[in-house]
Amino acid sequence: MPETVQDDPTPAAEPPRRGSPLEVLAAFLKLGLTSFGGPVAHLGYFRTEFVARRRWLDDASYADLVALCQFLPGPASSQVGMALGLQRAGWLGALLAWTGFTLPSAFALIAFAYGIAQYGALAASGAVQGLKVVAVAVVAQAVWGMARSLCPDRPRAGLAIFAALLALALPSAPGQVGAIVACGLVGWRLLKLPPQDAGVHVGYGVSRAAGAAALALFGLLLLGLPLLALATGSALWALVDGFYRAGALVFGGGHVVLPLLQSTVVPAGVVGNSEFLAGYGAAQAVPGPLFTFAAYLGAVMDGPLSGWLGGLVFLAVIFVPAFLLVVGALPFWDTLRRRDAVRAAMAGVNAGVVGILLAALYDPVWTSAIHGRADFGLALAAFGLLVYARVSPVIVVALGALAGALLA
Repeated sequence: MPETVQDDPTPAAEPPRRGSPLEVLAAFLKLGLTSFGGPVAHLGYFRTEFVARRRWLDDASYADLVALCQFLPGPASSQVGMALGLQRAGWLGALLAWTGFTLPSAFALIAFAYGIAQYGALAASGAVQGLKVVAVAVVAQAVWGMARSLCPDRPRAGLAIFAALLALALPSAPGQVGAIVACGLVGWRLLKLPPQDAGVHVGYGVSRAAGAAALALFGLLLLGLPLLALATGSALWALVDGFYRAGALVFGGGHVVLPLLQSTVVPAGVVGNSEFLAGYGAAQAVPGPLFTFAAYLGAVMDGPLSGWLGGLVFLAVIFVPAFLLVVGALPFWDTLRRRDAVRAAMAGVNAGVVGILLAALYDPVWTSAIHGRADFGLALAAFGLLVYARVSPVIVVALGALAGALLA
């Protein structure tokens, strides 16, 4: 008999007063410069800043918004920020909230990409090898934490293992997408969730017509970009399709973007595995959303776009689906959350992405970074510092780079 998972209701309240776009930009720029620790920490920073200090909304409204963004694919903390900016200062507020929270870390990673690209010795240095080893610990921590929260029972643990096996057997974008779809279908048919109380829904100034248009555009791009890339044979459109698809299909946490982006840029030959993992390790040391890793890839790639232009273009591409989804879902959230079939499918999808990330932990993360006992020891030490000692990822990244340099 299908297992049952308890969900807590998240009541909301009336919308607060409006503010200015510059106010939104200033608030999110401060967070973009200081918000270390990943999406869960970001949501804590947001609550402190916008609920406790600025009182832009109350706890119930904030919990309702967080529930929506965790339900949707995409970077949850960035989507919460976009919605807060939208509620506070309209469409321009949403854009400026994303800009302030995202650009500081994106600029830092583009600068790192220039260092990797222009100084060949840096890419082969012990410090960069240390960053690649730290990436093993970071992904292992993500798998550990996500498995505990998203696969709490045998059916979902089985779905995760199935997804991992499929992703390993078909190490490509179709294999990963197929695993997500299959797990969603199994969850829809077999997982049963209790009804959820809806509470009072807060409006964000988005009409149902505008929401429907955003969702239609999201679907059109998701289906149309691969056809455009196939019809034109363009390497640029193929990359745009890959980055957009990565942003559209990331369920369960920002780390899941790793295998989706790897399957886009490494087989195409525009970014090597070593440069890919070095950038991923460096991304742990900057504040803001992990999706800014796309800016690094766009800047370092040997393809139709590179440098600052490539970094900014692919940064924008990977965030477009997140914006379209949150804007499209806001007017319909009150109805969506009460549909048992939808929530059951999402439970299956979330279990599947744990499996995809588990497969990525082996290939390319482990196979590209661990070459001997010293590398394994360093990865184990970094994992212990992250999971058990609760040391900041910034410190672990710095220690990993230093240890890599010393071991070299």
